[in-house]
Amino acid sequence: MINKKEIALIILSSVIIAFSITLVTDLTIFLYVLLGVFILILINSIVKKITAYFLESEIEIGIWEFKRWGFRKSQHFERGFPAGAFFPLLSKALFFPINGFVWMASLVFETKAKVYRAAKRHSIYSFSEMTEEHIGLIAASGIFANLFLGIIGYLIGFPLFAKLSIWFAFFNMIPISNLDGNKIFFGNLVLWSFLAIITLIGLGYTFLLV
Repeated sequence: MINKKEIALIILSSVIIAFSITLVTDLTIFLYVLLGVFILILINSIVKKITAYFLESEIEIGIWEFKRWGFRKSQHFERGFPAGAFFPLLSKALFFPINGFVWMASLVFETKAKVYRAAKRHSIYSFSEMTEEHIGLIAASGIFANLFLGIIGYLIGFPLFAKLSIWFAFFNMIPISNLDGNKIFFGNLVLWSFLAIITLIGLGYTFLLV
């Protein structure tokens, strides 16, 4: 389901985010955060892949990149800028007053409909493309999974894991570029609004957790 390249990206993203959060001031805490972030990203990816499977499509996980920096045709990077690898580190300076609060949206996904989807649903291949609503549902499934993990983490007495879960959902819900939030926003605005409200409520509670 998840290939070697995707596993490598998940591990790399987990290390970058965990390092940004802790700056390895305490090795035990760093390892705990690293494990927590890895679990969050892994489950988010697996849930989205399962959702894509039931929608007769498949997704490929990749690093979040910026390919344009303006609206003109000439205003673009020759190669995509790996924002997902740098934003966690850069955000540490921006959010430093809030302990551990760093940018956590590092990975995105691309969707491709399976060939037999067209024949099964419409009998012709011209309808094989995935709609924005379908892509939004795939993205939303990952957010739901992280919010659920946040609740579970809180209930079983792991407040740090609960915080990481909600923060991860919050940053991925931002409707910009190719992030999950943008896919949900354009796929189903009502669903995005619902998830945004729940995520913001959860975010408020995380700052009350010890």
